[in-house]
Amino acid sequence: MLKDKTILLGVTGSIAAYKIASLASMLVKQHAKVHVIMTQNATNFINPITFETLTGNKCLVETFDRNFEFQVEHVSLAKQADLALVAPASANVIGKMAHGIADDMLTTTLLACKAPILVSPAMNTNMYENPIVQDNLHTLEHYGMKIITPASGYLACGDTGTGKMPEPETLYAHIEAEIACEKNLIGKRVLITAGATQESLDPVRYLTNHSTGKMGYALAKAAMLRGAEVTLVSAPTHLSAPLHTTIIPVVSALDMFEAVESRFEDTDILIMAAAVADYRPKAFVDHKIKKKEGDNTLELARTTDIVGTLGARKRADQLICGFSMETENLLENSLQKLKKKNMDMIAANNLRVEGAGFGTETNVVTLLRPDQVIELPLMSKLEVAHQILNQLQNMG
Repeated sequence: MLKDKTILLGVTGSIAAYKIASLASMLVKQHAKVHVIMTQNATNFINPITFETLTGNKCLVETFDRNFEFQVEHVSLAKQADLALVAPASANVIGKMAHGIADDMLTTTLLACKAPILVSPAMNTNMYENPIVQDNLHTLEHYGMKIITPASGYLACGDTGTGKMPEPETLYAHIEAEIACEKNLIGKRVLITAGATQESLDPVRYLTNHSTGKMGYALAKAAMLRGAEVTLVSAPTHLSAPLHTTIIPVVSALDMFEAVESRFEDTDILIMAAAVADYRPKAFVDHKIKKKEGDNTLELARTTDIVGTLGARKRADQLICGFSMETENLLENSLQKLKKKNMDMIAANNLRVEGAGFGTETNVVTLLRPDQVIELPLMSKLEVAHQILNQLQNMG
């Protein structure tokens, strides 16, 4: 998603500078064009040759370096950039940026840059919390730059507190969130469910299914990348939540129903990607399951039909997309669910198809609308998520 995007990395004097080599490598692997500008102090922590080797571009340090490709280097790079990230950003450079001081290659280029600028402060906790530094950060925000909140932990100086630069993966996610996709869902409120609900049998055991939540989390990420306001109602998973997403943790199907129902009126698009446990124990007596007389069969009751209940109350300006997992009669069974539950679209996949179903990184999905059937080939779950959002956007 970052192919052919030009990303400018500004590296300042901080021990965290070495981490940016990993970030540059990540970006290049995604076919982004990466240019690095370092302050003179930054060269004390990492050699410019490292970045030149990783990016294939000259790493710039000196404003008056005569060995450059462009006529006015700092202006040319500023015009090319789709995004600039200053990481690590020292207190000194933050102060200069906040007050328009351009006395080296990095600050001069940033002053000429009209692309989005992200700033990742990295410094001692006391420095970061100093009111002057905080005022400077607020000034940068006032001028439209986005501040990446530092992590907390053990710092290189020996202190423990806030001031650590986030890991390269986090910085990459911020870049991706800013420029990876066209923001065509800005203003839309998207509510997504994910994961496998759990129904307690007793204080130790529970009923559930094999869902890992990957499809729902991919949908949340895709909607966030496109600018939507995303709420993710998640049953237990081992996945990390996407950036800029509100997470509502739930356990049981009833928990999920209550969480979704309470937010449904304020939702533009509801996507039910969770694998809800269909049954729950019907009754408990002294924490023991009530059993049918004469045998050991559990007495079970169906859980709440979340999609069916909300589909009956859906407004004309709302869209609902559900998921259907079948082992046979895929289209027939899915179309019945689509109509019965008053959904606008259903994503159906056959668990017997290789690459589809639970726990995989890919999916094979057929999208069913009242007027159309769209068969998608094998693709990543994030690509599937974007295809689903494309269809919903066309219907909205």
